[in-house]
Amino acid sequence: MHILKSLCAALALAALTIHDAGAAPDQVRVQGGALHGVSADGLTVFKGVPFAAPPVGKLRWRAPAPVKSWRGVKEANTFGAACTQPGRATLTAISEDCLYLNVWTPAQAASEKLPVMVWIYGGAFIAGSSSLPTYDGARFAKQGVVLVSINYRLGRFGFFAHPALTKENPQGPLGNYGLMDQIAALKWVKKNIAQFGGDPEHVTVFGESAGAMSVNYLMISPLAQGLFVNAIAESGFGRSPLAPIRGEGPRTGEGTGAEWAQSKGVALDAPASKLRALPAADVAAGVAGLGGGGVFPMIDGVLLTEQVGDAFAAGHEQHVPFLLGGNSFDASLFSPTPETVFPQLGAAKDAVIALFGGPANPAQVAADIATDRAMTEPDRFLAAQHAKLGQQAFVYYFSYVPEDMRQNSLGLRHGGEIPYVFGNLRPQATPADRAMSDAATKYWTAFAKTSNPGAAGGPAWPAYQAASDQWLEFGIDGAKVKPGLRKPQLDFLAAHLDANSTGKSAP
Repeated sequence: MHILKSLCAALALAALTIHDAGAAPDQVRVQGGALHGVSADGLTVFKGVPFAAPPVGKLRWRAPAPVKSWRGVKEANTFGAACTQPGRATLTAISEDCLYLNVWTPAQAASEKLPVMVWIYGGAFIAGSSSLPTYDGARFAKQGVVLVSINYRLGRFGFFAHPALTKENPQGPLGNYGLMDQIAALKWVKKNIAQFGGDPEHVTVFGESAGAMSVNYLMISPLAQGLFVNAIAESGFGRSPLAPIRGEGPRTGEGTGAEWAQSKGVALDAPASKLRALPAADVAAGVAGLGGGGVFPMIDGVLLTEQVGDAFAAGHEQHVPFLLGGNSFDASLFSPTPETVFPQLGAAKDAVIALFGGPANPAQVAADIATDRAMTEPDRFLAAQHAKLGQQAFVYYFSYVPEDMRQNSLGLRHGGEIPYVFGNLRPQATPADRAMSDAATKYWTAFAKTSNPGAAGGPAWPAYQAASDQWLEFGIDGAKVKPGLRKPQLDFLAAHLDANSTGKSAP
């Protein structure tokens, strides 16, 4: 039996050695052990690849630990479990053991050094998974890039602070375990992606909503320096303020965490082991929406040291090409109405309503005000600050609505660009829908390949400068450069509605 096992191990090693020479793209050796993927239609896909140890038991609420090695060849043909989250019937498996990633590669040899794109999903930091069909990476890979999608801890598993956890790790980083997972995944890519034909020195990180906010945080985090050369933030809420983990004020991370723990019977002075003994169902419950239940990234002084807006204004972000933008009805995420939006306008209400189209269509006006304040103006602000450093920023506005959804539409809803960017449209998509998707995918992959989305072959996409104020709009009339897009509205918001407020910067 021992001889037979040795023979099998030798054969597996021989197969992997052949792959290193470029002959077997479905077998690789990475940190942890050997993998066997699935090759079809010119691509090879590896699913459920562990990039860190399972964050369970004593590893709950700790920085991700190195991946555990396995024996033999691991079949990488099934997605890993999604991270524990409440109420997601569409996910087949949910677990605390969830730190897995997936790779789609067109490479036939490890020597190809293709550009790499790493996707971070959205979901308000409480939901999401890299296994969702919308995120299938085949279309990207067929454009000549290696596409990686990653999981990261969510809800209180991913974003939680408590004095007991601070006590055992006083130097930090603390609280932002989901962001630590993202950084660990990027480090894994740096070490291992060459085995899949990817170039570890040519990584683009991109994400949507909470994933785009994560990209913004990675742009300003000292711990993410050097892990990517391009960044894309799709609907990234660039001015959303972060609470400090500790300090003055009632809503610190530690204060919120301690309050919740006490509601579960864990005393303020209890050791961290008492927290880790809580059932996963209790930890997952009671979170909903952005910041629901106090669950959100925090300024901890190590991984995050300042607000995003403050960091960009001071030039502290990574000096890499940055593509960012949002959708024409991103505010669909929080369902704005005239009744909820207009009272916030104060004495400027009539002037703002007139500027945004007048009182004839109050629902559209409310949607546009909420979207521009939360997304469009912050996009312009971050792009302008980045450009001041002499860095390239490319800003977009996605207003294209699928042809069969335009009646009574207030614009493209939050997350609506994702099927177009990934090329995973609904079966009823029209030729015009598919043409828009083709354009979006090509712009995104051109940026990943060359740091210049204008290399896609469509209309040139100029780098942003405040003076020229040029955007690329993905609209009903196609992808076109639009100088001064929504400039009067955005200028008004920036000047009169305190859009420049970014909050405190110190933990």
